Amino acid sequence: MTLRAAPPARVVAVAAGAEGDSMVGVTHDDVQRMRDQLFFEGPQRPRRLSRFWLLLVLSGVIASAGVVADSTATVIGAMIVAPLMTPILGIVLAVVLVDARNLARSIGLVALGAFVVVAIAFVLGHFVPYPVIASTNSQVASRVAPRIVDLVAALATGAVGSIALARSDVSDTLPGVAIAISLVPPLSVVGLTLESGAPEQAAGAALLFLSNVAAILASGVVVMALFRIARSAGTTGSPLLRRSSVALISVFLIAVIVPLRAATLRIDRHAVPVIEVQAVADRWASNAGWTVTGVASDGDAVLVNAQGPSPEPHVATLEHDLVAEGLGALDVRVSLTTRDYQRVTR
Repeated sequence: MTLRAAPPARVVAVAAGAEGDSMVGVTHDDVQRMRDQLFFEGPQRPRRLSRFWLLLVLSGVIASAGVVADSTATVIGAMIVAPLMTPILGIVLAVVLVDARNLARSIGLVALGAFVVVAIAFVLGHFVPYPVIASTNSQVASRVAPRIVDLVAALATGAVGSIALARSDVSDTLPGVAIAISLVPPLSVVGLTLESGAPEQAAGAALLFLSNVAAILASGVVVMALFRIARSAGTTGSPLLRRSSVALISVFLIAVIVPLRAATLRIDRHAVPVIEVQAVADRWASNAGWTVTGVASDGDAVLVNAQGPSPEPHVATLEHDLVAEGLGALDVRVSLTTRDYQRVTR
């Protein structure tokens, strides 16, 4: 009888396949680490909940104060402190793992947390003696007119956050993700503008928040599917829950894309004439020794503000220049501020 050793090729192939999966997927230990980071469960639940609410309240106060003071640095500080990203990614992980209990818990934390931040800003707005609105505050102005490009940026940022969560070797990017994704500041703007009597601006800031949440959910589900989180965790829950949750996230994303698209078209329609009028007005004012201090859209009209010494430049010349550039159909209104300069000699 002749004994022959079994060929090792089959064993090698299986090992290579397992290594290839580990390059894309995650291990069971990785899934447990993600659960510990995102889910409010187990013996540490009270401590983690108290930490979440403490940081959320503080970030809401910091963001509201930063918006009122028109301070970018303060608002960025609020973004870093804000813990809202945790339950949003918790929704994603719960959907992938088909964990109904943690799914409901994470949704509740996001909804209640958003309400708390809006309420904090609304209350703090009563202590501000002037309205906090877009026309006088750059922090408000940058968050009340979201566009499609904001959604694209949020999709990419949400993907980075999900990758950093799945791969511990890139988790040091999370502070950058917290800064890039805008969650608490738009909610603060909602509360402040509501208190200031500007519901349309509040709606715009709310749309920015919702679009960012939708982007995180959509990109997060895709990333976790690519990392094969469900298979690594050995998920045995109902596939119907996962499919229905993914469908709802898709509907949510489409629901925010529609108004974002409309807002983008409206902004672009107004922005192009403003840019063109700005170029013509700058030449006109410069020829007269004046300076254009601002060009803005106000409904269907374009407002041009200019200042300089006497005598005032002829508005008819500006009108002629606009017609020559094919802009004669625009409703352009000019505001001139005369400033006489007197030389002081000794």
